[in-house]
Amino acid sequence: MPDTASDDLGPRAILARYQRAMLDKSADDLADLYAVDAVHEFPFLFPGMPERYQGREEIRTGYRAAWGASPAQPQEIRDVVVHENTDPEVIVVEQVVAGTVTTTGRPFTIPGLLVIRVLNGRIVHVRDYMDGLGVAHAMDRVAAVAAGLSNR
Repeated sequence: MPDTASDDLGPRAILARYQRAMLDKSADDLADLYAVDAVHEFPFLFPGMPERYQGREEIRTGYRAAWGASPAQPQEIRDVVVHENTDPEVIVVEQVVAGTVTTTGRPFTIPGLLVIRVLNGRIVHVRDYMDGLGVAHAMDRVAAVAAGLSNR
């Protein structure tokens, strides 16, 4: 996406592109949806992830590293429910990401909730509520996550 945002890209259009970037594990396509100074937060404890990414380039770098290191290959995003509200810049999205762990062949389903604010055709803020324990379970990393939590 070029640097000039398009005002016709509202939250639903951005969501479709966001989901496509997730399925493709394309950090560049994802980051290009964000404003330069956007914030992407992970309010729930998610071992191995920061509490937030600050700025488009940190989002790009963070997702490139996370997706590049992950054997999880998303194949579909289903059970999507979009809740619109009185603020036309904001949507709340319930969804389930389903796929396969490439190292084990094991399927996974991870529920999540996104609160996305779009201004002038760019994401300016995301609150990303993921099932971190579900991710750890799918990757056979529950014991490692538990051990890491005891060191906090």
